Amino acid sequence: MNGPAPPPAPRPAARPAVRGGRLPSLTGMRFAAALLVFCFHASYENLFADRRVNDAFAEAVSQAGWTGVSFFFVLSGFVLAFSARPRDTWRAFWRRRLWKIYPSHLLTLAAAVVLLAAAGLPRPGLLPNLLLVQAWWPDADVILSANPVSWSLSAEALFYLAFPALWAGVRRIRPEHLWRWAAALAAAVALMPLAAAALWPAGPHLHWLAISEEHYWFLLAFPPVRAAEFVLGMLMARLVSTGRLPHAGLWPPLLALACAYTAALAAPVAYGIAALGVLPLAWLVAAGAQADLRGRPSPFAARPLVWLGQVSFAFYLLHRLVQFHGHRALGEHRAFSTPAAAGLLMAAAALTLVLAWAMHTAVEQPLLRRFGHPRPRPRPRPSARGPLPRARGAKGPAPAARPVLPPASEEAR
Repeated sequence: MNGPAPPPAPRPAARPAVRGGRLPSLTGMRFAAALLVFCFHASYENLFADRRVNDAFAEAVSQAGWTGVSFFFVLSGFVLAFSARPRDTWRAFWRRRLWKIYPSHLLTLAAAVVLLAAAGLPRPGLLPNLLLVQAWWPDADVILSANPVSWSLSAEALFYLAFPALWAGVRRIRPEHLWRWAAALAAAVALMPLAAAALWPAGPHLHWLAISEEHYWFLLAFPPVRAAEFVLGMLMARLVSTGRLPHAGLWPPLLALACAYTAALAAPVAYGIAALGVLPLAWLVAAGAQADLRGRPSPFAARPLVWLGQVSFAFYLLHRLVQFHGHRALGEHRAFSTPAAAGLLMAAAALTLVLAWAMHTAVEQPLLRRFGHPRPRPRPRPSARGPLPRARGAKGPAPAARPVLPPASEEAR
């Protein structure tokens, strides 16, 4: 007599899918990073009449801009690598990237030129800015020309041009070697300040920042140097997709980032730009993606924050124009009481957000939908002239003609 049948073996749990193949936590993080950059640049306006409050605010956000930009570079590499598809062509990839960033860049550059002309201010470096090559110039006036924040697009342009070749190389790395490459790149970023010191002797500091112009250019803007953060993001994407990164949740990388930020406040500017924060930022990006893939709750995946993340690119491009020219309209060197200055900062953020929403919905999205993807060629419709002829020797009525279906809508494609 046979005993009871053994219970069926448990099926492996399926990996939770993300709706639409998206990573909402990373989208929400984008706005948090853009807000850091906003606060960093706001400190240069010296809005607080109380010097102690003004200095405390400037000190607290003195590393926020570097942190936000480094996050964007790591995130860009992660997202592009994670979403890469084998059938995608280089031409199609470059086309999407061009229509994603360049129209918004042109619009904000035109606005910057008009505002500078109206204020009677000089407009150096317009041609490099127009062509997105300003980050290759070792001149702070050119790097920060017209719309100052667009220098980061100049670095991203190199990343996008090189991405197909970089991705081909990253894909060839065996999974068991990914950690070595990631550690090597993080170490390279950490050692860049020493490389800058070896290449150029310490020169006079910029009048607004405790770093020489040569080191500022090399560490902040020079695209090949910043490419290390982009490639690190690509490697983190492979670590996540191959399951070789343990998931510890979001709090450990956030705590590590807070410690790195605190250390950067006491360190020389050269180390605060990227060296101290790149590793916890890469960990945070990967942890956010893991939370989404595993269906874990994430504060960055909240709907309001995801919406803010969707307009964060436009917010980033517009915020400095609102801050600088808005302050000039109120009085170039005017300072305000602490409540009034705080209110002006919130008003500037709200105005920037409204303008960002308008640019995102009226410029960025429509142009990307219209030109970012080539239109598929229309397929010939099957003939519907009448019943199909019967095969020789077949019995019964002739089969009815196949109905002609309407073409799929553009949204469905």
